Amino acid sequence: GEASFFYFDKPVENLTLAEGAAIAGLIRAPNRYSPYINKELCRQRRNQVLEAMVKNEWLDASQMQKLIATPVEPAVSAIHGSRAPYFMDYLSTQLQALYSPQALESLGLSIYTTLDSDVQKAAEKALEKGLVRLEKSNPALLKTKLQGAVIVMQPRTGYILAMVGGRDYSKSQFNRAVQALRQPGSAFKPFVFTAGLDVYTPASLLSNIPKTYYIDGKPWSPKNYAPFSREYVTMRTALAHSINLATVDLAMNIGMDRIMETAKDFGFTSFDRMYPSGALGGMDVIPLELARAYCAFASDGMLPFPLSMKEVADENGELLEKRHVKITRAVSPEKAFVINSMLQSVVEQGTAESLKFYGITYPVCGKTGTTNDNRDAWFVGFTPDILALVWVGADDGKTIHASGARAALPIWADLISALPQYVSKNSFTKPPGVVKRTFCLQTGQLAVPGKCLDTREEYFLENHTPSEYCTEHQTTNPLKQVIDDIKNLFKR
Repeated sequence: GEASFFYFDKPVENLTLAEGAAIAGLIRAPNRYSPYINKELCRQRRNQVLEAMVKNEWLDASQMQKLIATPVEPAVSAIHGSRAPYFMDYLSTQLQALYSPQALESLGLSIYTTLDSDVQKAAEKALEKGLVRLEKSNPALLKTKLQGAVIVMQPRTGYILAMVGGRDYSKSQFNRAVQALRQPGSAFKPFVFTAGLDVYTPASLLSNIPKTYYIDGKPWSPKNYAPFSREYVTMRTALAHSINLATVDLAMNIGMDRIMETAKDFGFTSFDRMYPSGALGGMDVIPLELARAYCAFASDGMLPFPLSMKEVADENGELLEKRHVKITRAVSPEKAFVINSMLQSVVEQGTAESLKFYGITYPVCGKTGTTNDNRDAWFVGFTPDILALVWVGADDGKTIHASGARAALPIWADLISALPQYVSKNSFTKPPGVVKRTFCLQTGQLAVPGKCLDTREEYFLENHTPSEYCTEHQTTNPLKQVIDDIKNLFKR
């Protein structure tokens, strides 16, 4: 149904035989045979379909000759509407990947897509509104030719509810959601922190002290995006405030191989080696792969297969058998929950704290991302019900003079605010294997009751919980105990 509206702006039952043949001919190569791209190739492909119909005795030769003589006239206005052109292109490509050529030969296919037209319209509207807002705030961006992409998914099913691959399909059919390779910046950090959960806990202290590392004999001195004064920060604080120095400290201590293995577990295919700069998102990723990877956090650690269609049936209503799609476990439910709780801190007190100014006051997990010189701006946010990724940038890599929090996050907020039916406002449920303990912020160790004054409750993996009580504040020396008690009295 979407294809008939997109190409000819009419429902399937109103298509002419020639128009139906043109759509049937698009399935194998939608970009190559699209009438919006090359009318002549589309006409040739349509005629091949008509000839096949004659051979199968579905059409007589005289009818075919009349139809062959007719030009292909797509509904030009349709591509300016909300008929999900980028989604339709991806759907056509995925059909070829999941179904055999023989199965797709049928001219009476019924394709049941995952697209939600309300979500798609909201995504297109939010992206355009956000890009215009950025251009108004900085008119120099009008020369930059801002672009963007939005992907909305159901985390547990992998269903793609909406896909916007660019600002205007009539001007660019390049689908940035699935074809672009862009650096994720800090949006990659949750996977580094996931890799560290076997060694560290959210309460572990990481170094925020500037340091020079030597990589293949060359010096590398990472810097924080924004000043952060403390020399040591907890793992949770490091992720919430997207602290680069602490992230690199974590990455160097756990090793690049461990991070690379984690990246593979989460389905990343655009890189096969991890460098220290990769811990800060200094490598290219495909936006859809990044969205899919985040889905694993929202689905108890299961990595879904991103789907654009639910089922395909032939002319008799029989469901076609599709090739096997692989659903794997990326991470344990316990680790997924711990990371989610840390990503909730990003929204409550970290780099995505501004979400509350857009009316998003219910529990949301999210992460901003900004690359060097502000070339890429990201925000990925999710609840148990829905996940959305927003990317803003320029095709030529020019700076957009804005961070993920300023460029991408407002678009995400506008989108989700338009979809109340998809947001239950529930938090993630703590699974067995996760416990809550009180720890001392100064040492990262379990708090000594009545002695550690700067404490916080934290989630820990049950099999990886701090076993030692704070060594800074416990003492067996009676004189020191009295002195400490007097000091604490004056601090109150």
